[in-house]
Amino acid sequence: MSVPSVIVHRDADVLAQAVAARLITRLVDTQAARGSAHLVLTGGTIGIAVLAAVAATSARDAVDWHALDIWWGDERFLPTGDPERNDTQAREALLGHVEVSPRRVHWMGSPEGGASPEDAADAYADELRAAARPEDHGPVPSFDVLMLGMGPDAHIASLFPGQPALYEQDRSVVAVHGSPKPPPTRLSLTLPAIQAAREVWVVAAGSEKAQAVHLALSGGGVVQVPAAGARGRQRTLFLLDRASAAKIPPGLGRIASP
Repeated sequence: MSVPSVIVHRDADVLAQAVAARLITRLVDTQAARGSAHLVLTGGTIGIAVLAAVAATSARDAVDWHALDIWWGDERFLPTGDPERNDTQAREALLGHVEVSPRRVHWMGSPEGGASPEDAADAYADELRAAARPEDHGPVPSFDVLMLGMGPDAHIASLFPGQPALYEQDRSVVAVHGSPKPPPTRLSLTLPAIQAAREVWVVAAGSEKAQAVHLALSGGGVVQVPAAGARGRQRTLFLLDRASAAKIPPGLGRIASP
């Protein structure tokens, strides 16, 4: 796994715009090299702000949206279209404004039809496995960019401190019950699936995240500090605003904007 690099921006608004620009560049470069790309989206305030910033710039048209597979790192197990679902918010912020190929947008499951969270997790794992190629690392595609938010408790995706899902090594997707953050039932990629990504970007803003950022960059154990396991095979970026970077170990971060 790669060693994290830290880039600090002035505030949350600048952070969202900078990450949007970085994402567009990365997707364009990847598509130029390989013809297509795999992107994993995250929810949360800053994650959705990044998507809105992508939608707001004309540079978005440089991306071949038809040649992009879009996945999610986690999802609230709520009915399709519920405003609290990450995919609903992503559709409103970005996906409804670009010409994505419906067959390449991979929604996580919902309770319709009586499906259980475990059924939905298994179905998503099967979809990931079907998209993986022989050169990929395991039963998931080698995601080109996997974006993650991070909670004040250092959770990533829906992997919360001390929960059984953090011990999972064989599955790529799990059902999460009893989440300390509502709603209690969710779906989430596991750490092995996250760590199969070429690049992992942790995007965080706000002073309430500062201690979690510090722990994630200071060698904390993943069971109590899940964000410490947010690592990509080739590159790991912690993309922060100044407030969330206030407690990082000396020498790790650089200010990217005045």
